[in-house]
Amino acid sequence: MAARPLAQEVSAPPLVQQARKALDTVFDPELDEPITDLGFVRSIDVDADRRLTVRLRLPTSFCSPNFAYLMASDAKDALAALPGVEAVTVLLDDHHDSDLINRGLAADADYRGTFGAEAEESLDELRLIFRRKAHTAAMERVLTSLLRQDPALTEEKLHEVVLGDLPDMATTHALLRRRAALGLGVAPSDLVLVDEHGHPWPPDEIPLRLRFARSVRVSIDGNAHFCRGLLRTRYPESAADQSPRAVDATDPTCVPSPSKERVS
Repeated sequence: MAARPLAQEVSAPPLVQQARKALDTVFDPELDEPITDLGFVRSIDVDADRRLTVRLRLPTSFCSPNFAYLMASDAKDALAALPGVEAVTVLLDDHHDSDLINRGLAADADYRGTFGAEAEESLDELRLIFRRKAHTAAMERVLTSLLRQDPALTEEKLHEVVLGDLPDMATTHALLRRRAALGLGVAPSDLVLVDEHGHPWPPDEIPLRLRFARSVRVSIDGNAHFCRGLLRTRYPESAADQSPRAVDATDPTCVPSPSKERVS
């Protein structure tokens, strides 16, 4: 069976649709977006024996090999967990380490087994670094929105804000997911402004820390916009597979998407 581009999935077989949903849970660690939204999934194919083949593509041939391997490995794990799947093959196209990564995935070698001495840090360490950044950005995004909605609220008062004070909206749900990924509390009474260990920010440090958090969020948003553009330049057909970029429409530092808002 020929590989099926994502843009043709409306009438796709059920297993292909399930595979797409499974891949929605796989995130680019640096950009903090699903690889499906970014357009990194080139095709999904299933044969008569329920064997899945997924091809991935990246914005450049020199994207960081550890990020590339992490996404490909996570994709294979997510697909292998689907009920009734007999086999999973994940292939990374057009990367300078494609052959190495594809061999490692086929052999079920881990990161160090694939890259050997070049693997300077474990994937768990890498994940933790970017989960912390994602949490920082999500926290800043929801609190900046809250400050704009309530003129009486000042940065100095943010140390009193708890999760139950946040509006029921996509940015709040995204923050809760980031907190859960770090093992932080998600109860309505839990403080919003906490570090990666769950320790509250000192009130007198909030303005400075919030500016730093904003720089992290702007960096993530800017890199995501840049990578989306690079991918469309490299693979023009990928534009049909990219979902709208999540933005805060009230924030002039965010680059707007030409389509509807989505927050992951």
